[in-house]
Amino acid sequence: MTDSTDRISLATRLRNNFLTGLIICAPMAITIYLTWTFIHWADSWVKPYLPDRYNPEAYLKFAIPGTGLLIAITFITLVGFLGRNLIGRSIVGYSENILNRMPLVRTVYKSTKQIFETVLKEQGNSFKKVGLIEFPRAGTWALVFVSSDAKGEIAAKLNENGEEMVAVFLAPTPVPTAGFLMFVPRSKLMLLDMTPEEGVKLLISAGLVTPDYKPSAADTMAAFAELAAEDRPAPPQKVGLS
Repeated sequence: MTDSTDRISLATRLRNNFLTGLIICAPMAITIYLTWTFIHWADSWVKPYLPDRYNPEAYLKFAIPGTGLLIAITFITLVGFLGRNLIGRSIVGYSENILNRMPLVRTVYKSTKQIFETVLKEQGNSFKKVGLIEFPRAGTWALVFVSSDAKGEIAAKLNENGEEMVAVFLAPTPVPTAGFLMFVPRSKLMLLDMTPEEGVKLLISAGLVTPDYKPSAADTMAAFAELAAEDRPAPPQKVGLS
């Protein structure tokens, strides 16, 4: 009996140690793999167009991972610096005029530029809030990322009843790279305190990784007020004299 118990205990300890090691090693290995893959992808795009005189590998005779990525970041930063002055804006404007005259290219360029300007705009509020909506039916709730208020024709058509509409992005689990763009009334949207990063973790983990919740001061005061109202004795009833 003791030998059997010892064997079960040893097997349990080995299994627990393996799971602990898997939890430690798997995220690190996946992170290193994805980072290494991204660096090689950037190098494969940049290095073929880099002249040998500017390529360090032509002098060192061995590969340097990340050279293409570093050059791409430097080039993009330099273009951004030049695009902020008068001469750079003139060159960019002239190039855009050429692209806008091409029937198919101008559509792709305008759409891509609008997407990047919306996502990377410093003053934008896109995807800075997380909320819940009742989906696919009443009583069941889905996690959404708040995009912006409804604008343009959509706002004019949907706001006829006087209630503001909000654009939200409903992402699937566990790969939130595609989903549904939905317009919901502001009153039907329940905003959450979690950050978009915490919302993405919740989606990818299928609800297993839940962010810590710290109630705000207003929520705490409201909870205390409700408790005080429940504990408050009922006012005495007036008894009329017959």
